[in-house]
Amino acid sequence: MFSIRCEPVRRLTRIFAPIVFLLALITCSAAALAAQVKTQNDPAEPMQNKPNPKSLPRPSGAIPRSSVDEKSMRELIERLVSCGTRNSLFSWSDVKRGAGCGRDQIVARLNGMAAATAGKLQVVVDKFEIASQRTNNKPVPMENVYAVLPGSDPAMSKTVFIISGHFDSRASDVMDPNLDAPGADDDASGVAVSMECARLLSGAAAAGRNSFRATLLFAAISGEEQGLLGSARMLEWVTQQGYTVGGMLDNDIVGSDSAPGAPHRVRLFSGSGNEDDNDSRSRELARAIEEIDGREAIRLNFVIDRLGRGGDHYVFYKAGLPAVRFTEPLEDYRHQHQTPRMENGTEYGDQIKYLTFAFMGDVARDNAEALRQLALAPAPPNDVKLSGGVSPDAKLAWTAAEDNQRAGFEILWRETTDPRWSIYDFVETRQDALLQGVSTDNHFFAVRAVGKNGARSIAVPTNSGRNLPF
Repeated sequence: MFSIRCEPVRRLTRIFAPIVFLLALITCSAAALAAQVKTQNDPAEPMQNKPNPKSLPRPSGAIPRSSVDEKSMRELIERLVSCGTRNSLFSWSDVKRGAGCGRDQIVARLNGMAAATAGKLQVVVDKFEIASQRTNNKPVPMENVYAVLPGSDPAMSKTVFIISGHFDSRASDVMDPNLDAPGADDDASGVAVSMECARLLSGAAAAGRNSFRATLLFAAISGEEQGLLGSARMLEWVTQQGYTVGGMLDNDIVGSDSAPGAPHRVRLFSGSGNEDDNDSRSRELARAIEEIDGREAIRLNFVIDRLGRGGDHYVFYKAGLPAVRFTEPLEDYRHQHQTPRMENGTEYGDQIKYLTFAFMGDVARDNAEALRQLALAPAPPNDVKLSGGVSPDAKLAWTAAEDNQRAGFEILWRETTDPRWSIYDFVETRQDALLQGVSTDNHFFAVRAVGKNGARSIAVPTNSGRNLPF
């Protein structure tokens, strides 16, 4: 009589079961992949061969990471933290404590930079009064600090690219200005990034390494914690000066990268606007920054901001202007908006010791390089239109002012579900393009200007007019 002992069978089952499971998983994955490939079996577009577009290299002279001065960034943050609080409702005349103390540290830093540029960098202290719910609806005095580097191109010097951080801080109770609020990360870190960009770019301009066509504005503003008040005033101020905002880069909470696996990418938030293709001007600014700095540095977030939170870029975004927010990869809420204290063995408070200066230096470099290339670029095209519905071809047309420093225009396209543009074609002098065999229904389109130096403007999507014809 033939028999088998049970225990050896159990052992064999334990040994081979994982292998059987793995084979089944591979089989399922292969089937899923085959199904996915099958669903992507679409007709080729364009039907004819895709053009081989001319592609100019990006501008030379990229800012090296080694040129970022982390030590000076730390020193500025230490000086700001030493003010005890920088709550905008505290005294503006106390030189040792409060918002006025913070202002003085920033102005001193910028005056030193201005001297090094022989006055090319212009320092402005903008004083104003403003009211909100967080000022008890009473007008209160506030001040912003701007450093302006005028553009060299008469036709573009009234276009301004802004980088900003807010120097005011808050404790757990935003209405109590007497509580300590060191504000190292929120937002002395953003101020330090803005000021380091001022140093890097004004120094490059003074040394003749870059001649920025557009104007650059490096800002440190107040009243953010009282309802984005300093940002509202800054928009008012640039408008009064006759500037058109080419882009606004808000740096708010960009000082810490303490999660395992660092260094990580900085998050870049941008709102979608009201277009069905999600191609707001802010979204195009975010795409441009990622393209300049690389996907390894920038993590695109296609939302206006963190849930239930807001920053100074929001004021510009709501005005229909291109504005984005940089924020660290993973926030620690024990060290934001907290009165310094120990509670149940946990330390709360926004202190310098929680900052990561190597990460902050990366953020400064990424901002500076984005600003450099954007300020070197020609003006974006205007009135970009798409036609060709109910036809096999997409047709684009646009307008643009004369510019002897422009090399031409890049025609951009993408699937409607893709987050990024690809270059379809390049035209030099024409202001129209025919994309043969490309469906207007399956893609979104945009045009951007390209300088002879390789700098690209922000892309301008087509005004596609996808409404019903009746």
